[in-house]
Amino acid sequence: MPSWFDTSLRLTPVAELQPVNVGGVLVSRATLHNEDEIARKDIRVGDTVVLQRAGDVIPQIVSVVMERRPADSKPFVYPEVCPVCGSHAVRAPGEAVRRCTGGLICAAQRVERLIHFVSRTAFDIDGLGEKSIREFYEMGWLQSPADLFRLPEREAEIAGREGWGKLSARNLTRAIEARRRIALERVIYALGIRRIGTANARLLARHYGSFAEWRAQMLAATVIGSEARSTLGGIVGIGPAIAEELADFFDEPRNVATLDELAAHLTIEDAAAPEAADSAVAGKTIVFTGTLETMTRPEAKARAEALGAKVTDSVSKKTDLVVVGADAGSKARKASELGVKTVTEMEWRELAGFPA
Repeated sequence: MPSWFDTSLRLTPVAELQPVNVGGVLVSRATLHNEDEIARKDIRVGDTVVLQRAGDVIPQIVSVVMERRPADSKPFVYPEVCPVCGSHAVRAPGEAVRRCTGGLICAAQRVERLIHFVSRTAFDIDGLGEKSIREFYEMGWLQSPADLFRLPEREAEIAGREGWGKLSARNLTRAIEARRRIALERVIYALGIRRIGTANARLLARHYGSFAEWRAQMLAATVIGSEARSTLGGIVGIGPAIAEELADFFDEPRNVATLDELAAHLTIEDAAAPEAADSAVAGKTIVFTGTLETMTRPEAKARAEALGAKVTDSVSKKTDLVVVGADAGSKARKASELGVKTVTEMEWRELAGFPA
């Protein structure tokens, strides 16, 4: 024990057993769940264990037969790197599992990541479904997202494969070529970073504007306590937990190398400019603090974003404006310390064009 399997980034340890008959079934493997379960039952390599089939189906270890434990046994040390690809394996606060951060390069995840990558809300490459992804992966043609954009070079070979033909291969080439120009938010979503759905990908694209800026700020955010990390976690709708997922992704150098290899094949469009680009707050970063009396906080934030502003929850040197409501606390003080401009709720209403 243990071997490993990885699903949705999660490292799940599996006990490798000498085959034994349990309830009429020959059992040679049993899940160990996670590191807390291993520690709680003090399961070690070489142990003799008591097995049962939970619900008469799933093999599980009930306990260790201590009197048969080898004299030289040692507690199992859970890995901090993925056993499959060697990327960081991180355990988020409050969670029981460790997760591999090498999603783009981990062999245990690669096919599922590529299927997600070409899905309708990501790159939306018509004609490239799960069956084709698996076929090209097994052929060795498709190992990374960048390889998708090398497939047109194999059009003749693809056309000659069973179930394809010249027309379908030509259509696939056209579909791939059509995605060489793509919106930033689709690229962010396609990477399959945990907790980054289409809505959060759109938030990130709008906040950072360009691929180059997003990439640079994500790399800077890998440093705990940095201004970039604080800014990222302060984006309304993002928060510290999602910021940590992004930082973990960019803290793995091979993820960054794979992303850069992909970007070399693409023209990544900047996030669309706000419609109200000529407003007084367009392009500015705004923080709301304290209690607003004439509108709700969501209404105020929605109005700011509609006017082209970026709304965050933390004050930094990059903040342009802090709207101070009643009973404002530390954010107002920090704005004063940093020399960031503050306005009252009524002044904000005037800036935002609300009726007096």
